[in-house]
Amino acid sequence: MRILQTSTLLATLGLFTVGVAPALGDSSTTTTVSTTTSAPTTTTTTKPVHVAPLTGLPDPSGLTKHRPALTVKIDNTFDARPQYGINKADIVYEEICEGGITRLAAIFNSRLSLRVGPVRSVRRTDREIVYPIGGIFAFSGGALYALKSIRSAPVKLFDQSSAGAAMFRDPKRYPPHNLYANVAALIKRGGRPTPPPALFTYTPVTAPPIGGRVHSFVVGFVAGYATTWTWNARSLSWDRSIFGRPDVTADGARLSPKNVVVLSVHYRGGVGVEGAQAVLTGSGPVRVFTKGRMINGSWSRGANLRKPIVVRSADGKVIALTPGSTWVELLDVSEHVTLTSLR
Repeated sequence: MRILQTSTLLATLGLFTVGVAPALGDSSTTTTVSTTTSAPTTTTTTKPVHVAPLTGLPDPSGLTKHRPALTVKIDNTFDARPQYGINKADIVYEEICEGGITRLAAIFNSRLSLRVGPVRSVRRTDREIVYPIGGIFAFSGGALYALKSIRSAPVKLFDQSSAGAAMFRDPKRYPPHNLYANVAALIKRGGRPTPPPALFTYTPVTAPPIGGRVHSFVVGFVAGYATTWTWNARSLSWDRSIFGRPDVTADGARLSPKNVVVLSVHYRGGVGVEGAQAVLTGSGPVRVFTKGRMINGSWSRGANLRKPIVVRSADGKVIALTPGSTWVELLDVSEHVTLTSLR
């Protein structure tokens, strides 16, 4: 009797429970005792992985959080080849200069290189390109009007006279196509903000593609600078060709970004005229090539240069890019994109 009273008391306290249940196939009863234990509750929190702002790719190292954007002006003439380091840029802008030639503004943040170039001079268009991201701007020099323009942008400037060992000449190549930048060294020279803000919106990797299928297309820069982009189904990127041949860097890397954004813009002063400037405010047509498809839409940007250009589809939705590198082609309104092959 005393044992039953103790059991009843313990059950009341919740230290163990007593239950009576019939055994299967047996009319007798069996008393079962089960203990209950209160285990400590643990909470596991998963720290979010930082995303590189200029590619939309995960950056588990977090290095891009502490780096500014670094923009390098790069020679794009036939004599400049082979070029160095462009394949490591997050975003590359291709702009029209005097005579219809094109020049590149390559923006680095997530991947760095010890040799990028050949480095060439600044143009008026560069101010509106770098204004939203700030950081560092590296160039060889420039005309007074172009220097005045870039000095009004929120960037830290380095040219061949101020960069020290972070810029160097290759004596095996002839000037002006022999100046190079060590972006791994330059990016440590300061520059704000860190990290830079994103210039585009990116889709989840698993997002289904939208738009019409395209195998290849030509961005019709005149004066012999038309570029052909061909979808590579293995790398899931756009292989670039120029001057009738694949565009390959000095170390054998094929230039092949995940996205190509073609903005139709007006060049103030006349396309190909010295001192002309691509107007990157207002609005205009855009074609976005991503995941082997083309999306037609429009781009827009207000007067506030700190805000990036926004690209939208015909239904007004923001066009999200595939995470990875992006080329932005600043094509004049008089020039055209030609679809050479559909899939």
